[in-house]
Amino acid sequence: MANDGNGGAYLRVRNLTKKFGEFTALKNVSLDVEEGEFVCFLGPSGCGKTTLLRAIAGLDIQTMGTVEQAGRDISNLPPNERDFGIVFQSYALFPNLTVMRNVAYGLENRKMPKADIAARVSELLDLVSLHDQADKYPSQLSGGQQQRVALARALATSPGLLLLDEPLSALDAKVRVHLRHEIKELQEKIGITTIMVTHDQEEALAMADRIVVMNHGVIEQVGSPEEIYADPASPFVADFIGTTNFVDGEVRADGQVSVAGVAIDCGAALDGLNPGDMVTVCIRPEDVQVSTEGGGAGIPVTITDVEFLGSFHRCHVVPVNGAGQTFGKDIDFMIDLSAGRARDLGIREGMAVQAALPPEFVRIYRPVGGA
Repeated sequence: MANDGNGGAYLRVRNLTKKFGEFTALKNVSLDVEEGEFVCFLGPSGCGKTTLLRAIAGLDIQTMGTVEQAGRDISNLPPNERDFGIVFQSYALFPNLTVMRNVAYGLENRKMPKADIAARVSELLDLVSLHDQADKYPSQLSGGQQQRVALARALATSPGLLLLDEPLSALDAKVRVHLRHEIKELQEKIGITTIMVTHDQEEALAMADRIVVMNHGVIEQVGSPEEIYADPASPFVADFIGTTNFVDGEVRADGQVSVAGVAIDCGAALDGLNPGDMVTVCIRPEDVQVSTEGGGAGIPVTITDVEFLGSFHRCHVVPVNGAGQTFGKDIDFMIDLSAGRARDLGIREGMAVQAALPPEFVRIYRPVGGA
């Protein structure tokens, strides 16, 4: 359960379960979203993130559980009686209506006076920088422009909640990066509570105030992008967000962990573990410290491959084979070095270095699939 104690949350999801026949898509999910917050539901395909969004919208009513918005129980209300605007991956614009008419659609359905509609549409098109496109049809716009029209239409009725269902995944990479910045800027400007579904970790890290990481219909972790990245609650989160090394280890009696035949200090990460316990040691490639000094602290390794990735080099390494030591079966251990650091060290294939794992960056888990 996530954030169960805050009674003042704008959106409160409690014990939500959704079944499709014998398949359970959501399993007892609870979550609070604060007013004005930008929250991303993140996870792989089939993890339940879109099902959760659709349950909040009333497009797929939950099997069990409740949804409250601004203190109002909306659990069983149809979508048209809920206070939200929604933007889909496919834009879902009316091809036979101009940009202006697309944005005005929801306002016309509410029988607003024409002058008020015109003023609101003009305001929104200014907001999304499309005022000069008002008389065009969707087919005459780029993908990024169409998505901005969809965003303006979703905001037209001044909803309390904005729902974004993979809104950028149909766009090319450059447009996606530009538009995610625009959407975040717009959300902060108008202060609307926003939930976005995405499978793109970079998108979530860049846009969210908080990320809800989902897997197999449950919430694995909720936290700020920094918390999710730096302190993953499970091997799944560590593996899904960013790039991570997982290596096999065994807890020693002296409070250290043996990795590839070398004892490393893991600090408080060993709390609750006993000598002899098999563990999985997790560390980000950029947090591994490299030294060319022989006999220094760390694991002696040989660089087997160097990938040049622009601003940094990714080194693939194996332990120096003194006694058949490995990091574990089929494990690819990586070290990321800035271009400057790699140049200073003279990094190259076949080079022997020391790889130190600073305790403050190490996370310890029970082995994946273990007890």
